[in-house]
Amino acid sequence: MNLGLLSETSCSEDELLEKCIQSFDSAGSLRCGDYILNMALAMHSWVLPSADLADRMLTLYQKATKDTQKLRQLQICHLVRYWMTRHPEAMHQEPQLEEVIAHFWATVAQKGNSAQRSLGDSSNLLNPGGPGPPPPISSPNLGKKCKVSLIFDHLKTEELAEHLTYLEFQAFQAITPQDLRGYVLQGSVRGCPALEASVGLSNSVSRWVQVMVLSRPGPAQRAQVLDKFIHVAQNLHQMKNFNTLMAVTGGLCHSAISRLKDSHAHLSPESTKALLELTKLLASHNNYVCYRRTWSSCTGFRLPVLGVHLKDLVSLHEAQPDRLPDGRLHLSKLNSLYLRLQELAALQQQKPPCNASKDLLHLLTLSLDLFYTEDEIYQLSYAREPRYPKSLPPSPFKELLVVEWAPGVTPRPDRVTLERHVEQLVESVFKNYDPEGRGTISQEDFEHLSGNFPFACHGLHPPPRPESGSFSREELTEYLLRASSICSKVDLAFLHTFHEVVFRKPAFCHSCSGFLWGVTKQGYRCRDCGLCCHRHCRDQVKAECKKRPGAKGDAGPPEMPVPPTPAPPASCGSEENFSYTLSLEAETRCHLHHVWTQTESPHPS
Repeated sequence: MNLGLLSETSCSEDELLEKCIQSFDSAGSLRCGDYILNMALAMHSWVLPSADLADRMLTLYQKATKDTQKLRQLQICHLVRYWMTRHPEAMHQEPQLEEVIAHFWATVAQKGNSAQRSLGDSSNLLNPGGPGPPPPISSPNLGKKCKVSLIFDHLKTEELAEHLTYLEFQAFQAITPQDLRGYVLQGSVRGCPALEASVGLSNSVSRWVQVMVLSRPGPAQRAQVLDKFIHVAQNLHQMKNFNTLMAVTGGLCHSAISRLKDSHAHLSPESTKALLELTKLLASHNNYVCYRRTWSSCTGFRLPVLGVHLKDLVSLHEAQPDRLPDGRLHLSKLNSLYLRLQELAALQQQKPPCNASKDLLHLLTLSLDLFYTEDEIYQLSYAREPRYPKSLPPSPFKELLVVEWAPGVTPRPDRVTLERHVEQLVESVFKNYDPEGRGTISQEDFEHLSGNFPFACHGLHPPPRPESGSFSREELTEYLLRASSICSKVDLAFLHTFHEVVFRKPAFCHSCSGFLWGVTKQGYRCRDCGLCCHRHCRDQVKAECKKRPGAKGDAGPPEMPVPPTPAPPASCGSEENFSYTLSLEAETRCHLHHVWTQTESPHPS
């Protein structure tokens, strides 16, 4: 992009502001295009607080008091109005900026002429509600009354891919330039709510894939889920939704899943080949060269692997200083960053080619609420297939290593959010499975619906029924809320870090008050606070951990630790890797997690 209007690749802040003022004529029309103007208004906050820029505009307006400078005052008014109407997101993210802008228009109302005052009369210039949520995706099916299957095993892979894309695009649309700037400058998604939500969604999808595979008891059943998600990933690839593709593929290749040799042995050669191809596409080798090559050739609707493009923004920001040695702004750097941000902004204006069912969205939303730690994932994995049960060929899937790019986010809903999601799903269930309005659903439908969630892993089986075998709306709500609360760790601000022990002296379970003693009475004890419980009571513990992660030892019942089963090594001899985050989760004793693929660094043996 030609910056010839400034003739130099650098300028002072005053020169840049003056160029913006001179962009307008007396009628408010732009004299020579809007590129420099928009670049300055979008990028100034990287080097100068917006409130300071607005204060400079106010000062320049107040200095232009002579009759011959009325045109200059009018130009400044046009600039402020243009800023507020074309870049409203900035106004609602900096309270100090709103104060300065309000002071500016108050000054204009007091000292300006009628032409100047008219520019500040519009009541919607400072809308306290902000820019509002992104526009919804066109979804013709949302209002239809047709029955929709809410059973995971019955859902088509195309349906799952479309609805995951719907959720992904909503999260992507909500990301603001301020979120991106905050991440690049701070190196963290904390304090960038929309970006944090997008990362959390990818994180939840990856973990959901892992848990859905591990929720099935037999290797052939797990292979069916693996095969289904491989086909979902292929559909995501066809839809060019690379961000969710990264999350799903990362979940499939997580070490707790890739170690399931019996399960992978039931996969068809075609499915195995398809997963290997997707792994190669998203590998981090040579700075994601395969993904970048594919992305550059894409046209039409597409969603990027956000982490890769944020990594590019960080590299660009760190490669050059904001200012030259003489203190002038490095204009070419700001322009390069602006071009990258404009590319992402253009993608947010796309119109996706998919429809969505509100009922399926409710099912997915509650499914993605479930919260699991890395330790729980590995415990599920080793419970399904103990280590080295028999000699099997090595898994063909390469272990995924990571390079650090951002702190991680593992979302955990609060009780109010979880209750809302449960109510939405129950409403959808009865709309589709009780069309006559009897107020009940059959036991068969109940069992199928509960199979959508990994509740059986926690011993949360559907309650027994009398002869009628039907479940009311209240019973379904109570069951889903109780089970989801346990799986989501609701109301626990500090989670326990349990490890398996053999109690050599008497102890009592905190949950059921039962006895814990003897070689056969194995249970769990929290490393941080000493709380003890049975294996089957671990998920029912309602007390929070009384010590923050990292606390020193705590006196507790003597016990003999059970040697932990080590996780697979972090590398299988390959240098091709694809995932890209390293995170510290405060709730799980600072284990290293990976936001997008949930890969964990090797467990100590």
